[in-house]
Parts: sequence; C-alpha cells; structure tokens
Amino acid sequence: MGQVVPGTTPTKFAPGVISTDDRDFSGFFSPDMAEFYFTRRYNETPKWFLIGYTQENGQWRKTSETPRIGRPVFSPDGKTMHLGRRYKTRTDQGWSDLKDLGAPYDKILIMRLMSSSKGTFVLDEATREGDGKLRYSRMVNGKRQDPVPFGPDINAGKWNAHPFIAPDESYMIWDGEREKGLGDNDLLISFRLKNGGWGEAINKGKEVNTEAADMGAIVTPDGKYLFFNRYRKDGKGDIYWVDSQVIEDLRPE
Repeated sequence: MGQVVPGTTPTKFAPGVISTDDRDFSGFFSPDMAEFYFTRRYNETPKWFLIGYTQENGQWRKTSETPRIGRPVFSPDGKTMHLGRRYKTRTDQGWSDLKDLGAPYDKILIMRLMSSSKGTFVLDEATREGDGKLRYSRMVNGKRQDPVPFGPDINAGKWNAHPFIAPDESYMIWDGEREKGLGDNDLLISFRLKNGGWGEAINKGKEVNTEAADMGAIVTPDGKYLFFNRYRKDGKGDIYWVDSQVIEDLRPE
C-alpha cells in the first residue's frame, strides 16, 4: 500500500487508510497475499465491522464491509475463514453461509480459533474472570480430537488469548499478562521442542511490547512480517507490523 517496509521496530500499518483514528484491529492476509482484511470499530458506534481490500493490477481497493463475527482469520490453505466458534468456506461465488463448529466448541467463549497446515486447531477462551486457557485440538486418523489445554508453560499468568500457530507448528505466538510483563497484554512466543512439546513462554521484549496492550499477533503467509494490535488506555487501537526477524532472534539454537 505504498509503504516503506519496517525493520525490527514496529510501525503503524497503512496510517490514515487502515490504521486511523477509529479502533482498527486484527489485520490478516489471504495465503496468496491478494486479499487483506481487518476489523474496525468506528468512534461513533459500539459495533465492529470486517473490512476487506483486494489487490487488482497492482492496486489495492476496498471491496467489502460487513458486520464482524468473531475474530476472523484464514486457514493456511485459504479455503476457510475461521470466525471463533463459527466459520465460512470459500465457494465459486465468494463465501458460504455461516456455519457452526458445534460441540464441544459451542460451550467455549472463543475469541480466536485458527488452524495449522496439519489441521490442528488452537483457540482461546474469554471468561469474566480473565483467566481463560489456550487449548488445542488435533486431527488423529481423520478424526478431530476434543480440545485440551496447553501445559503450564503456556497457560500461566492471568490472561492468555488470541493464539497464532505457525503453519508448520514450529512456534506459537499469543498475548498474556504476566507478573514480570512490560505493561498490559504482552506478546509471548513458544517454540516447538524436539520431543514434540512446547518450550517456555518468551516475552517478545521492549522491541515489540509496550505499556499498552500488545495483542492479536498474525504472521503474514510469506513469513516476512509480524502483524499485531496495540490498544491504548484512551480506547484507541492501531495495527502495527514489524519484520519477522524479531521471531528468529528469539528462536533457541
């Protein structure tokens, strides 16, 4: 969108177009990078909207604006748009009608659910007490397993939410509150261990996290950039992006 790409210091994404004076959140691309979606809550309304841009002949143009359902995100193959406990599938005409995941997901207050290339779901849980757990659900012999909580290295502290799992499941990013955090929500990352488990949660540090709520991370399908939301105490929020080198800098040797 005519921008200078960022280095390892986060910058606002498309200021004045995507990141505006309204509350702009949850930016994500289609796998072919030809579609970009994000959510916006206009200052004059409490309602959220899902806004879509499409790239045509090298130019981006706004193509849709609909009421938001859940925290939308694409599956790695682009055929499914996850919407919390619900989803849509891509059709020749666009998108299917809204579908429900059904039990046991209908009993969980899911904000974000997303999938890996292996079909694993990762999901969060919004609770009134702010102590929801991150869960995962694997496909085993073609059958989806019930979601189970991650271990204590992931589900620690007061709050854990908005998980992103790498398509190859080599790492997971989410946001949470910890006693030794840098402010409100901090972005955390865990890398997959050789034994198949998950390593300890690593705070992404002052290069990314601030006193504001840094949350809702997504890595672009080409693996080059980390997108996330920054929500301030004045009620405003913007979408930021940063070079994915900030992930590699934390990867254990």
